[in-house]
Amino acid sequence: MKRSLQIPAVLQAVFVTVLWASSWVLIKFGLRASLPALTFAGLRYTLAFLCLAPFVLLNSTNRAAVRSLTRKDWVQLTWLGIIFYTLTQGSQFLSLAYLPAAMISLLHNLVSVIVGLFGMIFLHEHPSRGQWFGIALTVMGVAIYFLPLNIQGVQVIGLLIALGGALSNAASSLLGRQVNRPATRSPLITTFISMGIGALLLLVIGIAVQGLGQIDLQSWLLIAWLAVVNTAFAFTLWNKTLQTLSAVESSIINNLMLPQIAILAFVFLGETLNGKEIVGLILVSLGVIVVQLQKKQAALPPPGRMQA
Repeated sequence: MKRSLQIPAVLQAVFVTVLWASSWVLIKFGLRASLPALTFAGLRYTLAFLCLAPFVLLNSTNRAAVRSLTRKDWVQLTWLGIIFYTLTQGSQFLSLAYLPAAMISLLHNLVSVIVGLFGMIFLHEHPSRGQWFGIALTVMGVAIYFLPLNIQGVQVIGLLIALGGALSNAASSLLGRQVNRPATRSPLITTFISMGIGALLLLVIGIAVQGLGQIDLQSWLLIAWLAVVNTAFAFTLWNKTLQTLSAVESSIINNLMLPQIAILAFVFLGETLNGKEIVGLILVSLGVIVVQLQKKQAALPPPGRMQA
C-alpha cells in the first residue's frame, strides 16, 4: 500500500477518535440530565441518518449505487448496522449510565487483541511481530492504568453491559473492514444504510423499554451535535479510512480514545489522574506508534471480492 494513502488515512482516523472521545463526555452530560440511555442513543443515530439522507436520495449517482446493491450487500450492511449501532452504541450509552467513562474505555481498548486474533482467521490479516509488541504495550498500559478494579453493586450490571459492548465492537471492526476493504462502494452509502437500519432499531427498542423521557432545548442541542458532527460526519470519515487501514490498525488507532477520554474526564467530569495512570497513558500511546511504524501489508483478496 502506498505511503501516500497510508498517512492521510491514519491522520483522518486519529481526528475521528478526537470527536468520538468528546462524545463520551457529552453522553455523560446527557445522562446526568436524565435522558433515557437507549432512547438517547437511538435519537442520536436516527438524526444522523436523517442528516445523511439528502446526500444520498437527492444524488442520482448515490441513488443508483443503492439500487445496484445485491442481496448479499444488504445482508452484510444489515448485520453491520445491528452490530455496530444497535448493539455496540446502545451498550455504550447504557453502560455509561452505570460506570465512569474511563472504566468502560478499558474494555474497548482490549478490543484490539480480539480483533487481532479473529482478523487472522476471518480476514487473513496477520499482524507482524512489531504490531503484536505494540498491542502488548497497549494492553499493559490499560492494565497499569485501571487495575486493580473494584466493582460493586449496580456497577456489576454496567460492567457486563460494557463487556458485551466491547465484544460487539470487536465484531463490528472485523465486519466493517470486510465490508469496506474492496473499496467498490462509497463510504457514504455504507454509513447511510447500516446506520439507518441500526439506528431505527435502536430507537424503537429505546422507546419501547425506556420511553422518550423529558427532552429540553439543551438536550436537543446536545443530541444534534452528537448526531451531525460526531456521528454523520465522523462515521462516514471512519468508513473511508477502513478502505486503507487494516482491522488491527484501525482498532489500535481507536485506542487513542483512552488518553483522550481520561484527559477530557479530568477536565469536565472531575476524574483525576495519578502517576500510575499517567504511565498507562504513555504505554498506550507508545503502542499506537509501534503498530503504525511496524505496519505489515495484509493479505488482501482479489479486487471486488469479499472474504466469506
